[in-house]
Amino acid sequence: MSRSKAQTPASPGPGVRRVASRLVRVALTATVLGVVAVLLAIEAYTDAAFAPDARPPSGQTSGQVPTAVKDDGGPVIDATGDQPRTLRVPRNQIVLTFDDGPDPRWTPQILDVLARHHVPATFFVIGSEVARHPDLARREVAEGHEIGVHTFTHPDLGAIGGWRQRLEYAHTQLAIAYATGVKTSILRPPYSSTPDAVTDRDWPVLAATGRSGYLTVLDDTDSQDWARPGVDRIVANATPSGDGAIVLMHDAGGDRAQTVAALDRFIPQMQARGYQFATVSQALRDSLATPVNQPSSTNDRWRGAVVVHTVGLADLTLRLLWVLLLTVGVLTLARTLLMFTVAVRHSRSRRAAGFTWGVPVTEPVSVIVPAHDEQDTIAATVRTLVASDHPVEIVVVDDGSDDATSERVRELELDNVRLVRVPGGGKATALKAGVAMASHALIVMIDADTVVRPETIRRLIQPFADPAVGAVAGNVKVGNRASLIGRWQHLEYVIGFNLDRRLYDSLGCIPTVPGALGSFRRQALADAGGPPTDTLAEDTDLTMAVLRAGWRVVYEESAQAVTEAPATLRQLWRQRYRWSYGTMQAMWKHRHAVVERGASGRFGRVGLPLIALFSVILPVFGPLLDILAVYGVLFLDRWATLAGWIAVLIVQAITAVLAFRLDREPLRPLWALPLQQVAYRQIMYLVLVQSVVTALAGRRLGWQKIGRSGEVAQSVGG
Repeated sequence: MSRSKAQTPASPGPGVRRVASRLVRVALTATVLGVVAVLLAIEAYTDAAFAPDARPPSGQTSGQVPTAVKDDGGPVIDATGDQPRTLRVPRNQIVLTFDDGPDPRWTPQILDVLARHHVPATFFVIGSEVARHPDLARREVAEGHEIGVHTFTHPDLGAIGGWRQRLEYAHTQLAIAYATGVKTSILRPPYSSTPDAVTDRDWPVLAATGRSGYLTVLDDTDSQDWARPGVDRIVANATPSGDGAIVLMHDAGGDRAQTVAALDRFIPQMQARGYQFATVSQALRDSLATPVNQPSSTNDRWRGAVVVHTVGLADLTLRLLWVLLLTVGVLTLARTLLMFTVAVRHSRSRRAAGFTWGVPVTEPVSVIVPAHDEQDTIAATVRTLVASDHPVEIVVVDDGSDDATSERVRELELDNVRLVRVPGGGKATALKAGVAMASHALIVMIDADTVVRPETIRRLIQPFADPAVGAVAGNVKVGNRASLIGRWQHLEYVIGFNLDRRLYDSLGCIPTVPGALGSFRRQALADAGGPPTDTLAEDTDLTMAVLRAGWRVVYEESAQAVTEAPATLRQLWRQRYRWSYGTMQAMWKHRHAVVERGASGRFGRVGLPLIALFSVILPVFGPLLDILAVYGVLFLDRWATLAGWIAVLIVQAITAVLAFRLDREPLRPLWALPLQQVAYRQIMYLVLVQSVVTALAGRRLGWQKIGRSGEVAQSVGG
């Protein structure tokens, strides 16, 4: 039966789809960052540094420790039943035990010594190391040795909660199950010693271990190989006093060359004295109902695979992050040095007494001002343009404004100002209309919230004295600097944008003539196809097209203008999101330049890679510096990490001072630089990451209109 019209569900409107798409992008971005954070947390957990196993007596009391344990008790504690009992190794037997492995360097050497002397041993393994080296744990079991739990990350069990203790045991069991196919019922707590050293702090841990089904294996003699006292001393420390013994050694946790050499001497000496070597279960076979190593279940092996591969993925993630950090660091340093050298040379050459672009340009200029809902700023912009000391024709293109933008222009009643109203089609469409209405061969494009100095237009067009120049980028400053957000953007414009333009100018590949202030030859615009309407960063797209058409694009630092930057984080996010996404659109649009000939090919093989590297790749991976700095402070060498971080800040501060000096700006705003590096930079990272996700998803982003406060216009009486 067909549904009636009223019963048919309405399809989601464009607003709902837009919100849903945005949520998907945000969720995807958050998921990627969350996965990296989780993997780093796992890496921090599994890579915890630890001290040697043997610890000196703590001086704590042992009144709560059962008499059977503390008074001449054996080194194996069975607390699985109602009453704890201890077990000893028979008089003529030695149980060699090795803690803290497996280690890819030392464990194979120890296994080789044991194999050469046909001696079995018991290895108390760290679960995270088993996850990293499952082949070594597999070899230990395959060669007849026994394996026991030494926790997953080697914590002091008395300092952590019961849930964490159980987690340490369970994860280690799973790693052992995956690597060897067995499960174990013996455990040695980290930092444990002989039975008489058990204190009231230790006993609750051992009792809980027993309730979990484990036999606790301590030691009779400690070789103290962890202190590396020399081969002779290790052999002497490990030698029993006549009884059987469980001997503590290590196959990881540091340089174990002395341990390997001592073991090769210790075994034949003890055999010559009539001792036999056995594993824990072999030595205690008469007291144990079942072997301590038994086959693990299929379920445990599968779960162990998850643990092992997660640790492997966490290790790989950190290694990749360090490689990326090193790469980004080297490239950033190279870029900084290049920018220093080029920017200083660029500034000196342009400011040299004899520098000139050629015969002064005096011909009149058409100034196009696209405007949409700019009633608070348009009057100030037009007034400053009219006050120019160069002849100008001003064409204001009202792109379907819903406010009084056109009325504000008419109220000025200025003869050299023409008002054109077009249906709302976006900024690029308005620029196209303005170019069509312009009367002159030189065209200046300026935003409706930008104010200029009387000399700005004249200085902006002087590079056209060189017939090869097709476009000129002006020097745009942030006008609304009173707020912290405005001050941060001021720093960004001076340190980032203007230094970059000096570098790109010297390399002949300026990627963007800013929409806030730029000029073009009409012929260059025609050769480039006019202002493009199929990308959001129309200024970047147009500039790339001009370069590909064979025209030179230059930066004129003396042509200064003041613009109104976004005043809120929301507006800032929307603007930079559009810029970042639009730049990626433009790069993708002009990708074929890489394989073309002539000027287009030169730009494609030089300009595009540089823009991709400096504008997308390096900024996208910029957060690595902050992520690994935090990671290093928390989990690695804190002071070395802080020293590196401070060194980076010093380089950034020097770069900032240079940029401000070159732009002849006062240095006072630089007090906000450290906070900008911590807070503002993170926002820009997130914007760029979201833009990359949007680009990879293949979604076309709509125009992001930024609200204006009119602060800059009011400062000039607009």
